[in-house]
Amino acid sequence: MRPEIPDKLYFKIGEVSKLAGVAAHVLRYWESEFSNIRPSRVKSQQRLYRRVDVETILTIKDLLHEQGYTIAGARKFLESGQAVTVQPVLPQNEAGCLQQIKSELRQMSALLNDKEKGKR
Repeated sequence: MRPEIPDKLYFKIGEVSKLAGVAAHVLRYWESEFSNIRPSRVKSQQRLYRRVDVETILTIKDLLHEQGYTIAGARKFLESGQAVTVQPVLPQNEAGCLQQIKSELRQMSALLNDKEKGKR
């Protein structure tokens, strides 16, 4: 589940690091590997990330850490322009409810298949 990005124009590397849950050196490394991440710099050479940079970083983290992509694979995925599908995290009671619905649908399907076989 992605963290909510604050409504700001620019983010410092420490803020992005906390949002993404990765160390600042990882962000600097990703900048060298992914052309999509290009923070601007102020006179003091401090990086300032835009919202789109933060969203890209969160996508990269999901691809690498959650979906098991390699750096090269994640780069190709981003270059292809495909949308990233993030599995929603359901509360435990909703997950149990969905399992119950699936079970009931399977039972109904089996009943319908048996009924169909009886007509033949």
